[in-house]
Amino acid sequence: MSRPPLLHRRFTPLADSLPHLRLGRPPTPVRELTGLTSTVPVWCKDESGYGAGGWGGNKIRKLEWILPDARRQGTRTLLTVGGLGTNWGLAAALYGREQGLSTAIALIDQPIDEHVRAQLVRLRRSGAALHRTHTKRRTIASAPWLFLRHATGGRLPYFLPPGGSTPVGTLGYVEAAFELADQIASGELPEPSHVVTAVGSGGTAAGLALGLRLAGVHSRVVGVVVNDTLRLDAPAVVALAGRTERLLRERGADFPPARLTVDDVTVVRDWLGPGYGHATLEAERARALAAATASLELEPVYTAKALAALLAMADDGRLGPGPVLFLNTYGPR
Repeated sequence: MSRPPLLHRRFTPLADSLPHLRLGRPPTPVRELTGLTSTVPVWCKDESGYGAGGWGGNKIRKLEWILPDARRQGTRTLLTVGGLGTNWGLAAALYGREQGLSTAIALIDQPIDEHVRAQLVRLRRSGAALHRTHTKRRTIASAPWLFLRHATGGRLPYFLPPGGSTPVGTLGYVEAAFELADQIASGELPEPSHVVTAVGSGGTAAGLALGLRLAGVHSRVVGVVVNDTLRLDAPAVVALAGRTERLLRERGADFPPARLTVDDVTVVRDWLGPGYGHATLEAERARALAAATASLELEPVYTAKALAALLAMADDGRLGPGPVLFLNTYGPR
């Protein structure tokens, strides 16, 4: 039987009000990456193997809190949104199906490459109901119909925004931050000056920022924006962290105020390229370097852009003197 999540062990009253479903095996490993840059030591916390059957990545940690919350509310259907190559939507469909939940996904257009084509095949095989709404505007206009179309048993679907970045979903990376704090305390890695992660919907960065603050770790979160279809900046990330903090208090947790401000999080957009889903030359170079020197598999439009940002910011002194931690949120399929 798996141990209770760190969040429940730190805040005992939450077990009844915030149910949790273990989908992976913590802790995820940390290791130093050599050969990437000579300016700062670079470490990696590798989330790629977190999940069942080789299906990993940061989405699974969010679903550990989202799926039991959906079941607690008595819903039978998840309704979410993503690009044509959405890893989030596919993870929700597959893990939701294991819990007896069906999933409907509104799909927004993005550049189509080999990965997206393969992902569309997986989405069709997942059993999810797929709706090609094409644009953010058309998705919003279709929302009333989508809710009514997928109501079951007199209940509307449990709605999840892109990436599952709700306060409940964000708990997944509060938990991961506590896990990282334990790894630092046990000497598995030094406390990093910065933790660098891709920002596609904000939940991972928000959870890390809140969790590290609550755990007493002073690392600064650097979010590398890879999605231009959502508002993703420091105020948005801090606001989501604040809503997650309020959720914890409302459900019974007692702790000193985190008092996160926009000065506590760095959000950069310089590595986005032409937009969401578009590869860049810098990302392709970072991806190749990670594979060659560290046997680290990245994908071109999220994690490779984040690593490209880390390398450039390390070289120009913005992450000095280190060490720096790269959070690999990509789960190979």
